[in-house]
Amino acid sequence: MELASDCARCEGLCCAAMAFTRGGGFGHDKPADTPCHHLTPAAGCGIHAELRERGYPSCTVFECFGAGQQVVQVTYAGRSWREHPDLAAEVFAVFRALRGVHEVAAAVVAAAAAVRTAGAGPLAELEAVAAELAALDAAPPAVVLATDLDALRGRAGDLLGRASRAVRGGGQDLSRRDLLGAELSGRDLDRADLRGALLVAADLRGASLRLTDLLGADLRDADVRGTDLADALFVTQPQVNAARGDDATVLPAHLDRPAHWA
Repeated sequence: MELASDCARCEGLCCAAMAFTRGGGFGHDKPADTPCHHLTPAAGCGIHAELRERGYPSCTVFECFGAGQQVVQVTYAGRSWREHPDLAAEVFAVFRALRGVHEVAAAVVAAAAAVRTAGAGPLAELEAVAAELAALDAAPPAVVLATDLDALRGRAGDLLGRASRAVRGGGQDLSRRDLLGAELSGRDLDRADLRGALLVAADLRGASLRLTDLLGADLRDADVRGTDLADALFVTQPQVNAARGDDATVLPAHLDRPAHWA
């Protein structure tokens, strides 16, 4: 499975399939299954270079985890939703579903890698779930749409929790804590559980985050300038995109440095 977006091989599915709101950082309200008025005929964004300045910061945060090119290139074998408008609603629904599948797969793959390195944890079960997700990714639309994604996320979430505890071997339990704007610069948070924590606008400059579980942590506007995130667990591209970093921020090898950090 490809777990990073490649917009050049997609057709602007995120700009058409997803609903978004002005209050959510998208500049204007748009229902699902409706192309954004900034989507160009070439499936690009007409204001891509000015998204943040034009009031669309959330567009720079969004990541489909590779679901876009999978739907366009594999599931529908290049058939365009524009050229086949009768397929559009189904294509959009499949994209939303597979985006969730890919997001879970990215976490499962990361957990399996961490477990292999640590030599402890439910590796066989993680690999089995990864294989199940890969099979679903290649399935026909009807199978994808009939899948209970909530149940799938629940099973994967329990497994990821077990993997996290095995790899971390302890640490502070700060899961789901309200740490809005918290002063955490320079803090030793090694091996801490920050799953689902609210870290909006928190100061994490220079914090030690080795083997820290950040699954689902809200890092919007969190200050990670100069912070080493290379060994943190379950860090995703959307989390990085939403945070405030700089050239001194160290990212996991599989993540890209956001252009707006410059």
